[in-house]
Amino acid sequence: MSEFSVRRKKSVIHGSHVDGFMKSFFSGNALLSVVILVLITIFLFKEGIGFFPQNLRNLRVYRLAGLEYVDFMRVQVEDHTAFSRYLQNLRQRQIDALLKQGKSAGDANTALAGFDRFTGEFDDAIDPLRTLVSDLTETATTLRDKAKILEEGGNKSTVDFVREIQPLRATFPAYEEASAQLRSRLESLLTRPPTLPSHELQPRVEKFRQLTGIYVAGFPAVEAKLKAWDPQKPVPLYRAATSLLFGREWITGGFFQDWYGAIPLVVGSVLVSFVALMIAVPLSVCCAVYVSELASLREQRFIKPCLEFIAAIPSVVLGFFGIAVLGETIRWITQLHFLSWVPFFPISERLNIFTAGALLALMAVPTIFSLSEDALNNVPRAFKEASLALGATRLQTIIRVLIPASLSGIVSAVLLGFGRVIGETMVVLLCAGNRIAIPDFAQGIGVFFQPVHTMTGIIAQEMGEVVRGSIHYRALFMVGVLLFFLALLINWAAQFIVRRFKNSID
Repeated sequence: MSEFSVRRKKSVIHGSHVDGFMKSFFSGNALLSVVILVLITIFLFKEGIGFFPQNLRNLRVYRLAGLEYVDFMRVQVEDHTAFSRYLQNLRQRQIDALLKQGKSAGDANTALAGFDRFTGEFDDAIDPLRTLVSDLTETATTLRDKAKILEEGGNKSTVDFVREIQPLRATFPAYEEASAQLRSRLESLLTRPPTLPSHELQPRVEKFRQLTGIYVAGFPAVEAKLKAWDPQKPVPLYRAATSLLFGREWITGGFFQDWYGAIPLVVGSVLVSFVALMIAVPLSVCCAVYVSELASLREQRFIKPCLEFIAAIPSVVLGFFGIAVLGETIRWITQLHFLSWVPFFPISERLNIFTAGALLALMAVPTIFSLSEDALNNVPRAFKEASLALGATRLQTIIRVLIPASLSGIVSAVLLGFGRVIGETMVVLLCAGNRIAIPDFAQGIGVFFQPVHTMTGIIAQEMGEVVRGSIHYRALFMVGVLLFFLALLINWAAQFIVRRFKNSID
């Protein structure tokens, strides 16, 4: 065998060893990534799955102790309180309008004397029912403590809940009397609604009158629920899940009852992400088109590093910027006199959906820009040359050829940018306002200037304060599971769109 053949054989053997080592190295890292993902998934479900039996016990105690019975009445009181807040807001709007007309504070208050009398009578009408609810709450919370002992394995023979619940049921005649009195007083007030000095605010008084009429018309339905209520009726198993997935309240450490409903958190996350994408997508895609097709080499060398540098800014720094600068600036702008025609201006909350969304848009720009630029650069050059050869302008070529050909990559970039913003924590925790409530969509565009809380924000804010293994602890993990599935759904949608557009092009 010649010396050349021997060297070649040794080279082949050495190369095969190197290839085998590289294959083992990279496959081992890929396997490690899969194992880590599986372990994270198992950990999330292991810690969160215990929420459902705990929540089911929580709901059973809620019914067994009579808290559900009292809550039917409590809803009436809370709805009345919401109407009172509406009147107070209307009064403040009227005061502001009179002050802008040059009237003094004393004259403005004098002009609203009739409105204030109406508000006072409206507020006082709920007092009998509020007192009854307060008394029943004390009785129900005492039964709740007994019910918890029962659910935790206490001696069932020591507590007769059928007998214990009778004092609550015996208050139904008192409720009927308080409800009838409330209805009579409200109907009397609605026959003589107040008149405001500003005619543009008078339609709001009429709206209040209509909504209050609907509120009063719902009293018989509450009475029917109280009559039909059965504390011994079993709580369905599915309520343990639906109360989380479709619950509208997230109340922890409450005196009356804790609730773990994810809807306010999901709505807050989606609204903040929507605002972020509405700002980031046009800015990122247009910038990618300019850099890819129109900018000179010098402009490209300046723009691309600047956009990539945004990704290096710590999110906590952006959060501080939102608190100290952006939020204050937006609120100041809404207070300008020439913008007073906007229905929801001026805004009172500087930390809201728009503030958080604007900052998240800034964070999403580098991701969407980079992926969109790559998608545009991957369009075959022949497409562009053929369009220009047929007499199309550069703008026509961009709009009708390049963007449709790269649309799968751009859509994928947008979805990945959505995944980036919906998983952000620090900015929304600092700038979204952290109010756990579903925003008032009746305000139209004004909904984007209301404070909200998000799924990531609630986990970061409350996880460090909960007791390990408690229902609150496991509820936070279930929120994490929802976020995990949402991220998977976004990534699946991105891959599906890429495959579909690729197949259509092929």
